[in-house]
Amino acid sequence: MTATAPPFGPTPSMSPMRRPLAAAALLAVFVGTVFGLLLGGAGPASAHAALTGSDPQDGAVVATAPKEVTLTFSEQVAMGDGSVRVLDPSGKRADTGAEPRDLHTGSTVKYGVPLHAGLPDGTYTVAWQAVSADSHPVSGAFTFSIGAPSKTTVTVPTDQAGGGLVGTLYGIARYAAYAGFILLAGGATFVLACWQRGASARPLQHLVVRGWMTLTTATLVMLLLRNPYTGSGKLADIFDLDGLKAVLDTKPGAALVSRLLLLGASALFIAVLFGAYAKREDEREKKDLTFGLAIGGAVIAAGIAGTWALAEHASTGIQPGIAMPVDVLHLLAVATWLGGLAALLVALYRTPGIEVTAVHRFSRIAFGSVLVLTATGLYQSWRQVGSWSALTGTRYGQLLLVKVGLVALLVGVAWISRRWTARLAADTTEAQGAGAGPADADTTTAVETEPVTVPGNPARAAQLARQKAAVATATKKRIRDADPDRSGLRRSVLAEVGVAVVLLAVTTVLTSTEPGRTEEEAARTSTAASVPTTAGPIAVSLPFDTGGRNGKGTVRMDIDPGRTGANELHIWIDGPDGQPMDVPEVKLAFTLASKDIGPLPVVPDRLTEGHWTASGVQIPMAGNWKMAVTVRTSDIDQTTITKNVKIG
Repeated sequence: MTATAPPFGPTPSMSPMRRPLAAAALLAVFVGTVFGLLLGGAGPASAHAALTGSDPQDGAVVATAPKEVTLTFSEQVAMGDGSVRVLDPSGKRADTGAEPRDLHTGSTVKYGVPLHAGLPDGTYTVAWQAVSADSHPVSGAFTFSIGAPSKTTVTVPTDQAGGGLVGTLYGIARYAAYAGFILLAGGATFVLACWQRGASARPLQHLVVRGWMTLTTATLVMLLLRNPYTGSGKLADIFDLDGLKAVLDTKPGAALVSRLLLLGASALFIAVLFGAYAKREDEREKKDLTFGLAIGGAVIAAGIAGTWALAEHASTGIQPGIAMPVDVLHLLAVATWLGGLAALLVALYRTPGIEVTAVHRFSRIAFGSVLVLTATGLYQSWRQVGSWSALTGTRYGQLLLVKVGLVALLVGVAWISRRWTARLAADTTEAQGAGAGPADADTTTAVETEPVTVPGNPARAAQLARQKAAVATATKKRIRDADPDRSGLRRSVLAEVGVAVVLLAVTTVLTSTEPGRTEEEAARTSTAASVPTTAGPIAVSLPFDTGGRNGKGTVRMDIDPGRTGANELHIWIDGPDGQPMDVPEVKLAFTLASKDIGPLPVVPDRLTEGHWTASGVQIPMAGNWKMAVTVRTSDIDQTTITKNVKIG
């Protein structure tokens, strides 16, 4: 439930019902305006690495075997042995197996792998896998050909890194870690800031402790799964000690270990909160201890939240020095709001002695959390989405829209909860005005009953006293549960928690999804790499003059179907009189200068006088190709004529 009531009362000109609606409308206008300004002026950022180029390029046909294959990425990546594999048409390794060489120049992130010498002609497959700077594994594959394309036994992998059973388990652990942190930090905040008497309530103690256990277990699972998650994808590799040692040397591994150490400190915090603090009776001493626990708890919570910021999206890209603290604030606000909701729900259902004042305190704190979430969420959206087109045209942007919708729904339900809280407070005030004491107004769980005596049998007397107290407590609880205002508040808070669970799931998926602006950047690179073409048969007519006797004529050429792949080529040589002209030799070459492909030679066969043909002419990539035709009319007289043609 959010704090939807400002710290001042309603004005005479605006009813309590219209005031929340007006505030919500103003908040929506503010969010929309700032969101538009941010996205409208967003520049390129970098996170969740994408392959932006290679040499040879995807689908290229090179005349001679390259000495190495290079890959260019949009951001820094981590690579090791076997991160890049080059396979020949039979599936054998064509690279030397050496670790990729770092070929960085300025802001360009490039790696290269050397190839064996003397590679035969054919189609080669390059499969690569790396770990992005934001901790997520990325992978891909492409092909190139030497001499001419050929059949290959290698199947280009389509599965992305981080998938399969290991990826599923890692995703579950990631979700559990977020949920555990929210319950741990939010539950403890609710006790310290809203309802200090709740420190002695067993249900709230169980909630916070289970949050700690969930976060600790999930962190250990993620640490063990990290090696197979970013590598082989095999579950059995969790027992690979060398792989675990390698993980500890990485930024994500260090973040997970740091989280475990902070969880050790948080265990001490929990012990004090639900031990000495819950039993403290002196108000002054308890106030001092509250301050100390609040400071210590805030430092631990910020440290745990920082382990996410250190290893994921916030740590890379533009403005990491700003993005990481903002990410910490965002996580703390989420935990305070959603974790406090869970604690409030438990208190309403399991500890009916919660005071209305505690609900009001949480309402104010939650309202502040929503403001922090709005500001930090806008900044994060600017970094990760970058443009309006990415907001609707990428999976990250679409998930972000779903998240925004869920937050709006959650805030809407919170307004309803606030109304129930106001009605409950009004009923309590009326009860106190009618002479009911504070205990009656708050209906605490402590129930005093008349002493029971059984002469000569004190054990039986104690048993009857406990039964009588239990019956009295149950009766009072039934009376409280029958209160329509309290029941309405419970239902609305339960609805909030339900929406919050879905919201947490969407947020978890967002953390492992390629940011929208990175996806668009990769798409722009791919689009820029291709030239718009016109598919269909191509007919070309070119005059020539070799300078010798009978050296003038015309070359007519048809390329069918005029698309990438195999084409049928026909060449006719006509003399000045338009009759077929016999020449000793005709050669052809194709070059795609924009991709450094070619020249790809074509030697046609003489079919009849003045008619030459070639079948299976391979055009590896669509683009604006330069076609060079060489015609020889004598032993010493020849000429080369060129023409640019678009092949699709």
